[in-house]
Amino acid sequence: MTASIAEVGSVVEALWPLSGASAWDAPGLVTGDPAAPVTRIHLAVDAVSESVDEAIALGAGLMLVHHPLLLRGVTSVAEDRYKGALIARLIRAGCALLSAHTNADVVETGTSAVFAERLGLTSIRPIVAATDSDRGIGRVGELPRPTTLGRLARMLGEILPATASGIRVAGDYDAEVTTVALCGGAGDSLLGEPAVLGADVYITSDLRHHPASESRENSRHRGGPALIDVAHWASEWLWLDVAASELRAALPGVTVTVSELRTDPWDFVVVQ
Repeated sequence: MTASIAEVGSVVEALWPLSGASAWDAPGLVTGDPAAPVTRIHLAVDAVSESVDEAIALGAGLMLVHHPLLLRGVTSVAEDRYKGALIARLIRAGCALLSAHTNADVVETGTSAVFAERLGLTSIRPIVAATDSDRGIGRVGELPRPTTLGRLARMLGEILPATASGIRVAGDYDAEVTTVALCGGAGDSLLGEPAVLGADVYITSDLRHHPASESRENSRHRGGPALIDVAHWASEWLWLDVAASELRAALPGVTVTVSELRTDPWDFVVVQ
């Protein structure tokens, strides 16, 4: 069975509506003929050289990624630039490229929701709810039973794929943790949200020095969460299997595969 790129696009819109995307975002079809047939879809977090080569080698007619390749404006897709080279490679191979980014973050089975479920959280709700209260950015919930911050960090090490940067923690190893707020991907913009401030710990990625330092000082002054910083790619990779299952259910007969390539940009770390 085959589906056209346009038909796949309709399924993607039903699963992850573009109306849910943030104003700054650029999800959707990047390249490809909407009328072209698709027998295989390959999922990855990032469109980079290795994952594009993998999709082409598998014979995918569509590569669906989380991070938009053309998120920021470009003035050229010449092949002496990597984005142009990737796009040209995909076009020559007859492989379309489509992204589902913040529109896939906010839905009930989106990146943060999957992360929360893998942690076993209950009473899961958005950190910042959309008009529909079941949708929104980030998630907060309760652990089935209290644990310590250190044990929670170790649990994350078992759930997330390994990366060079590992898992960084700010807080007392033995502090009790029950309420967990999290945001897959970069989430320091949510540090001041009431749901985050009311949690025992906030898990996200790409925490910068000043926001993290200010959050910890505020927590010492008036109470607030410990912080756990995990790799951006790892926190969002968990979503791919769920997304693949949803696509298979909506497109029976179309083969849907998930990349296990590590597209986290860091290769090794030196511990001092």
